[in-house]
Amino acid sequence: QVQQKRWKVETNSRLDSVLLLSSMNLPGGELRRRSAEDELAMRDYLQEGDLISAEVQSVFSDGAVSLHTRSLKYGKLGQGVLVQVSPSLVKRQKTHFHDLPCGASVILGNNGFIWIYPTPEQKDEEAGGFTTNLEPVPLSDREVISRLRNCIVALVTEKLMLFDTSILYCYEASLPHQIKDILKPEVMEEIVLETRQRLLDLEG
Repeated sequence: QVQQKRWKVETNSRLDSVLLLSSMNLPGGELRRRSAEDELAMRDYLQEGDLISAEVQSVFSDGAVSLHTRSLKYGKLGQGVLVQVSPSLVKRQKTHFHDLPCGASVILGNNGFIWIYPTPEQKDEEAGGFTTNLEPVPLSDREVISRLRNCIVALVTEKLMLFDTSILYCYEASLPHQIKDILKPEVMEEIVLETRQRLLDLEG
């Protein structure tokens, strides 16, 4: 919902979260006081149904969360696939943005929302995180994204923690199979077993 000087955001928590107009970079990355014009243009930046990546700035005493998108790596999400998983299966790490070597990137939200998208060719520093690239995504990229999505579903079904290495190992283990076959219970089990073994070998 777009409210006065703030957006209300669904973040899979008990209460809706708040993103203040003053807690985001304006397009162009300029830093200045927010004016009435900015408030009128709020819907140009974000509107209902948009997906965003943001960082938790603070938690209020009632449990509501305040967000910010101050850094240019946050902002509106463009083309990609959203997977919702149990937050307990997302491993906490220093960074939750990963460019995987298979050609796609993932954002592993601590709230269980996972975003899979084509790795951008160049990091667009000028846009302030609010221009969305709506170019058609090539078939090869869509196949990688679909495979990653099914691998994440497989890991979640088999209760394996999600982090960059487990997702990549699962992706590699799934390559002999067709994308749609990854969701077959017996294939799922086999791929995740191999992933689990490789993770154990890594620790060992």
